[in-house]
Amino acid sequence: MTIDQAAQTTVASQEGERATPDALDSLGRWTLRPGVSVTVLPHGVHLRGWITSVTLEGGAGLPVLWGRLAEALAGDGGAELARAAVAGSSLRAALVTVIGQLLDHDLLVERPAGEKGDAAGENGDAAGQWLGAVADRPAEAAAALIRSRVRVLAARPDGPLARAAARALDRAGVRAATGEAADLPDGQVLLVAAGPGAPSPLTAEQDAQERAVVVGLRPGVGFVTPVGSARQARADADGLADRLRRREALGEAEHPGLPALLASSAAQRLVCAVAGLRDPSAEAGDARLIPGLPAALVAEREPLRGEYRTWAGPVLVDADRVRPRADVRTLAEALARIPVLTDRLAGVLDEPDPGALPQLPAALVRSSVAGEVLVSGSARADLARLEAVCRAAELLLGKSEPGLEGDGGPVVGAGAVHARGRALRRAAAGPAVRQQGTRSGDTAGPFSGAASVPWSPEPGRHPQALHWWSVLVRRLGVDADVAVSRLDTGGGGAVFHAEVRGRTAGGGTAVEASADDAVAFAALSAVVRVQAAADAPHARHLVTPSGASTSLARPEATAPWEDAGWTTAWLAESAARESGLQEALTALTGWSPQPWEPPADAHADVRALWSALRQCGFSVLSARPRHRTHPTLTEGSR
Repeated sequence: MTIDQAAQTTVASQEGERATPDALDSLGRWTLRPGVSVTVLPHGVHLRGWITSVTLEGGAGLPVLWGRLAEALAGDGGAELARAAVAGSSLRAALVTVIGQLLDHDLLVERPAGEKGDAAGENGDAAGQWLGAVADRPAEAAAALIRSRVRVLAARPDGPLARAAARALDRAGVRAATGEAADLPDGQVLLVAAGPGAPSPLTAEQDAQERAVVVGLRPGVGFVTPVGSARQARADADGLADRLRRREALGEAEHPGLPALLASSAAQRLVCAVAGLRDPSAEAGDARLIPGLPAALVAEREPLRGEYRTWAGPVLVDADRVRPRADVRTLAEALARIPVLTDRLAGVLDEPDPGALPQLPAALVRSSVAGEVLVSGSARADLARLEAVCRAAELLLGKSEPGLEGDGGPVVGAGAVHARGRALRRAAAGPAVRQQGTRSGDTAGPFSGAASVPWSPEPGRHPQALHWWSVLVRRLGVDADVAVSRLDTGGGGAVFHAEVRGRTAGGGTAVEASADDAVAFAALSAVVRVQAAADAPHARHLVTPSGASTSLARPEATAPWEDAGWTTAWLAESAARESGLQEALTALTGWSPQPWEPPADAHADVRALWSALRQCGFSVLSARPRHRTHPTLTEGSR
């Protein structure tokens, strides 16, 4: 919208309201933020602030109008300009529009009480100019910094990292006292800010206004923790140091700029927290950072750079960190959290990567679990990555208790619905349900109380079932047959089991809400097995797909041309049946999955993984007890 159009709209809206004060009447409250750059254009003006910018375009008179407004912002606050611009005039409407754009783009700041100049604070010209450029209320921010008491603590207070942190705080206008803390690890410096007269947070009750960060330096790599209490910052520092230990570059000269980069970043985070400013990680505009989760700065020597990374630490102390996180509800949310769990520097799992693995007809990805190769496959690479992460976490968590390895361990899912679907499918396909009530000569399938359902690839079947069956037997040339059974759930809804048996290679099973869904996922699983056997023969673990992920992958809307033959439409159909299927599987197994937690004596890595999963919105559920007795299933009609 140009200034002329906005002026016409504003004039129309002001008819009958000319006595109402507008933005020009209150212009005396504001001044242009320090550091805003202005470029006058032939028919407009362009303004650039700290993180925002705006271009105002209009007639040839707009640069002149801007000159009058800039003089008012720097001088008397617009009193003379307000008298000159008659209420209801086009001139006043244009001025109000320009002022509104400046406010919307955060290019104006409130004047300090009793002042008409800039917003420089009392704690130094440089710091005052900076606060004026970034703070909503620079005077209040400056006062908060003046009142704070900052200490720089280290095992070696005269070390380069501690000295650099103290210098950075001093440049920000904050006086800091350096002290010794013998219990801090070498290479770590704790920066603590507390209110006036507060006791030391290291020796007395934690102050409610305490803010602290830890900056750590290892050979070739370093970090700055998120802002928190001193206890939380130290716990985060220990966790980061442990995760980054594998990235250390021993035996090489340290980059001279790394300590300064880390120390200045730590000082900036602490100063922003004390002054009530946004954390610097929020200024980065990095879409990879997860809202609601803290971010740690990790810096590397080669090349010298610092980058904020979402941090799911193993120890949670502060109330805002202990607060339960919302479950993942969509596939997009789950995929956004996978890089947090698999971050190469601060993560807890290996990143699934397609690498050289084929992506057609099924998509395969590969990762490492405790030194062993894991391969996951699905109809799409994003679904394969999700299943790979969940299965890798299950394998590592299962090592926390004897006998939980393999399918006997906890079940991981991206949110409660996904985890529950995975757990119930595993329980329904387990040997306890298969063998219960089996009679000699029963030909209904591998499940007792199961009615055989004829299935053949003929017209009228679901397109996805026909597609994956065709891929298996025609494209891959596997000689296979399929057996489909409807399981008796005692009136709890429909559950179908499909087993694809390859006479020479491959094979797959599935438990789903319809016969066609079961055949589709069983055939897709068989395709994944055939591809993995050919392209990843050394894989120790293979993850095949199921319909549990459809609850996440369901799109909000499908395109008009996306019929049942499209993967997105198929997933949406399956997702609509997922709730009923889970109820039926609960009736079938007689079991409801419950949240799982590592035992008290579990290894620290297990607890760290479990904590990271929960912070990222993933759910960890218990596996079905092997000793559980299930109701005897009656044989269905033939």
